[in-house]
Amino acid sequence: MNLPNALTYSHTLLTEIVGPGMTVVDATVGQGHDTLFLANLVGKTGRVIGFDIQQAALDATQQQLSLTGLGAQVELHATGHEHVGEFLAPDEPVTAAVFNLGYLPGGDKSVITRPETTLAAVKTLLPHLSRGGRIILVVYAGHPSDPTERQAVVDFCQALPQKTYQVLQYGFINQIHTPPFLLAIERR
Repeated sequence: MNLPNALTYSHTLLTEIVGPGMTVVDATVGQGHDTLFLANLVGKTGRVIGFDIQQAALDATQQQLSLTGLGAQVELHATGHEHVGEFLAPDEPVTAAVFNLGYLPGGDKSVITRPETTLAAVKTLLPHLSRGGRIILVVYAGHPSDPTERQAVVDFCQALPQKTYQVLQYGFINQIHTPPFLLAIERR
């Protein structure tokens, strides 16, 4: 058995904590893979709140949700993830959130996540994170703002107070083409 890549490991970290009836966030819906994965985990009584600024991504995801019968527990929003607070009650707990940073594979490579909006979303989600809850950031390389965003996200995570959060960094360090790495923020 091989070591899992960052994306596969993100699903392991989510499966460990997400269950029926929980509220979770897919901050970058993209092709909908995480959205469907989360919708299965939270079941009919749970809630998945998804964000993407590209309508084509939301349309494709909505179609997959309809085909799989998972649409009832998913809300898709055509706006940036920095607006996540507008869709949560002030005291609403969030069990998990997942971000795939970079651009939509096969999409417009000029439409990318940005450090200021990503960090705004993470900062909004942290107070909602339940004990044991996790924010997963899969950081992809190779887009124009990558070094800036990668460094901003790593710096932010390193500065989180250890008494409240523990942060894991996971990724391969001996592979060509700069594979994605994962950051997992867990509330203690």
